[in-house]
Amino acid sequence: MNFKINILDRYIIKKFIGTFFVALLLIIFIVIIFDISEKIDDFVDSEAPLKSIAFDYYLNFIPYFVNMFSPLFVFITVIFFTSKLAGNSEFVAMLSGGISFGRLMYPYFISSLLIASLSLVLNLFIIPSANVRRLQFEEQYIKGKKYYNTSRNIHYQIAPGQFVYVESFSTWNNTAYKFTLESTKESNLVSKLTAESAAWDSTKGAWKLRNYTLRDYTTSDQKIVFGDTKDTVISLTVDDFYRRESTVETLTYKQLDELIAMQKLRGDSMVKYSLIEKNTRFAVPFSAFILTLIGVSLSSKKRRGGIGLNLGVGIALSFSYILFLKFSQMFVITDTLPPWIALWLPNVIYAVIAGVLYRMAPK
Repeated sequence: MNFKINILDRYIIKKFIGTFFVALLLIIFIVIIFDISEKIDDFVDSEAPLKSIAFDYYLNFIPYFVNMFSPLFVFITVIFFTSKLAGNSEFVAMLSGGISFGRLMYPYFISSLLIASLSLVLNLFIIPSANVRRLQFEEQYIKGKKYYNTSRNIHYQIAPGQFVYVESFSTWNNTAYKFTLESTKESNLVSKLTAESAAWDSTKGAWKLRNYTLRDYTTSDQKIVFGDTKDTVISLTVDDFYRRESTVETLTYKQLDELIAMQKLRGDSMVKYSLIEKNTRFAVPFSAFILTLIGVSLSSKKRRGGIGLNLGVGIALSFSYILFLKFSQMFVITDTLPPWIALWLPNVIYAVIAGVLYRMAPK
């Protein structure tokens, strides 16, 4: 089989990519219009500057939206373009001319590779920094209030053999109450530091303990030290108490890996959301190949319903994929499946569907 790019390949690639970006721009325009109409009251009430709305919010909203719905855009593009080829009997002419269906998929997969690469670049390099500005804008002008940690009885392993326990944390004054820091060695308690409160000092990057007690268990007679105030630096900052699910969307891949390692060490339940984000960043771009194969297999045959029927089926399938991807996250949150299985399960299932449809496609 000859895989050298020829005139027909260039024609299909040009049509594929061209239709993809036209559909992309059209849907983005429609979505932004609807989003403005929905949030206009928030913008007016919070007196959001027009420049911030345009450049801090919508300019950074676009790559986030494009990546989230890229499976839908790919599906619509493939089905619309291929249905037109089939409707004009061009697809049949190609097959009758001795070109196999598998060879016809070659330019489609090249186009998918370009789109998947774009999605991967967005995921790893552009969207995290864009999300920082977008989420900051939402906090300031749309949500109208800072995120508050309402958790109680917080437990962290901040380093090997070091554990922090906090009864409650107040975001009003960045203070942890009933603070305890335990140090162990070979499962034996070495020291225990307790305090009525631990207030975060942003200038020193340390916690200021009040009414503290330090117990040293390394000596035969337990050594106890009492004090009014004490500055202590540990691998825990005030940002850890403000961390939420959407925080992972603002991290680069390296930062995300570092956060996952730290959360695993601490036994932090929020590690689930970090693992979901990490796997999703690769699973979504890869779906471009699977959805392209499904789209071509579905729309390569001339049907009585024409483009409308194919588009209807394609949109239904693409939305079902997106919903399945979102639903699979619940398998991780509920500890039903490991993240690498749950987040890749939609791709596996739809790859099987793609294989079945490929065998049924005209040859």
